[in-house]
Amino acid sequence: MSSLDKKIVLIIGGASGFGFQTAVQSLKLGADVKIIGRHKNRVDDAVKQLCTVSSQISGAAVDASDEQQLKQYLEKTGKVDHVVSMLGGAMGGGFFDAPFEEIKHAIDQKFFTNLMVGRTVAPYIKDHGSLTFTSGTGGHPYDASGAIIGNQAINTMVAGMAVEAAPRIRVNAVAPTWTPTGLWRGLSEDQLKQNENGMTSQIPLNRVSDPEEVASAYIFLMNNEFVTGQAINVDGGISVV
Repeated sequence: MSSLDKKIVLIIGGASGFGFQTAVQSLKLGADVKIIGRHKNRVDDAVKQLCTVSSQISGAAVDASDEQQLKQYLEKTGKVDHVVSMLGGAMGGGFFDAPFEEIKHAIDQKFFTNLMVGRTVAPYIKDHGSLTFTSGTGGHPYDASGAIIGNQAINTMVAGMAVEAAPRIRVNAVAPTWTPTGLWRGLSEDQLKQNENGMTSQIPLNRVSDPEEVASAYIFLMNNEFVTGQAINVDGGISVV
């Protein structure tokens, strides 16, 4: 029996991309999955699709970056076994050429929002449960300044939270690189292809990932009860070149 069978999994940002695929895989393993996101129409559409996998799915429109909204949702929902946060964004530009506010916003989105989320949801996670964040790899400080700092800060936060939360809950992160997901829905098809080609040329495996491959890492971290304080890179090797 899977350790996710009959477990309650909350996915913050579960309406698309990695979050959606993590929901699919969790449902297939027998979990009761709850997804939340800022846009009601996207959450409703995702729930409709996920219902074809299992009836053990529910969704709600919640802006998880708003501490009060998140608390109200958790109070209503009650305790869960696992929480996965997909929160965070991306940016381009170095420390000199990117606008100051853009750098600050990227760090806020990646790190400070997830710090708030972690502090808020931890009391609602059952004993022996887990909290998994989303970090990232790829890019360089000179061309993705705020995003790089945010990712590194998440990894540091995970290491600290894992010790503070042990042995009651485990804290980890998944660190993907560029993948064609809903995060890039604002790009045209040509822009998406250009980005994909650019990333493929840098990745040792000579391709970008499928969201399903990244989602499997979140499943692993929920399932393996002896992993904590880790950031697992699912990036085709771009982090080692």
